[in-house]
Amino acid sequence: MTSLTTAAGVPFVRSEDAAFADLADWPYAPRYLDFEGLRLAYVDEGPRDGPVALLMHGMPTWGYLNRHIIAALVAAGWRCIAADHIGFGRSDKVTDPGWYSITRHMAAHAALVAALDLQNATIFVQDWGGPIGLAQVADAPERFDRIVVMNTWLHHDGFEYTPAIRRWNAGWNPGGLFAEMLPDPLTIGWFMQVALGNMDAAAISGIVRDRHFPQLPAAAAATRAGYDAPFAGLGNAGLTGARRFPLSLPFVNPEGGAAARQAAIFAQLAGWTKPIHFVWGGADDVFTADWGRAWAARFPQASFDLLPDAGHFLQDTHGAAIAAIMLGHIAGG
Repeated sequence: MTSLTTAAGVPFVRSEDAAFADLADWPYAPRYLDFEGLRLAYVDEGPRDGPVALLMHGMPTWGYLNRHIIAALVAAGWRCIAADHIGFGRSDKVTDPGWYSITRHMAAHAALVAALDLQNATIFVQDWGGPIGLAQVADAPERFDRIVVMNTWLHHDGFEYTPAIRRWNAGWNPGGLFAEMLPDPLTIGWFMQVALGNMDAAAISGIVRDRHFPQLPAAAAATRAGYDAPFAGLGNAGLTGARRFPLSLPFVNPEGGAAARQAAIFAQLAGWTKPIHFVWGGADDVFTADWGRAWAARFPQASFDLLPDAGHFLQDTHGAAIAAIMLGHIAGG
């Protein structure tokens, strides 16, 4: 771990490059953009003259979540760009919780979109990548030709937060499971094994109570390593940005969660007339299929594809299928 501060005095930690060595299905070299004196990491793969995909991630993941989509699209001749939010992945991790806000995450991605001068792009959004990514479309619609929406939301009057997302928020508050047990003994990688269906939820209690770490099949173990890599050796300070996402949900933190801005984006995008595709994990109890269908119904040109057995992190489990669905829609006009 390297502890640093920006010229403006913002404290942060930086992951060691060795933590990312030899990750499964992630052969991509990082690139970096300076944002407020911090390194915003991203990958930029595929032919420079190919159609452009901008792939967003949410909590508690990083660009690695989209690895299967990237591989499929690059093989089809696309240029794929996937950045890690500050506090995640290979990006620097500010250790002052007050630094983080959804507005700041939006600004960081806007800086990347402008620096790369993206044109005619297709944006893929999921989880917190929804509000952050859709802000890019709202602010610079001329840069985007197509939107792909997966298991996310935009805060607005009348949106009903599910019990699952309220439990998620509670888990990161004092006394909650994640607040108390992350990063020791539980890690993001082990949590993701439950979320991805690779491990029974009961195993979490064994990890917490007995420090018993179950033996995982090789593929699941490799995936766990991929999600643990960004936080390896950083301790509690390295999780500051990750903790801020669930604590920024607008029903508990309207300012930090950019509630008013999200509502404005939701209203603005009602006038979107270019292609928009909803690809939804049907087994997600955080952002349900009923919500996805209702949102899609607001756009007469929208498509809606349900992956019934996919959960919240559908890019990880169904990435190749998502890419195939999108390439089919695009080929069909």
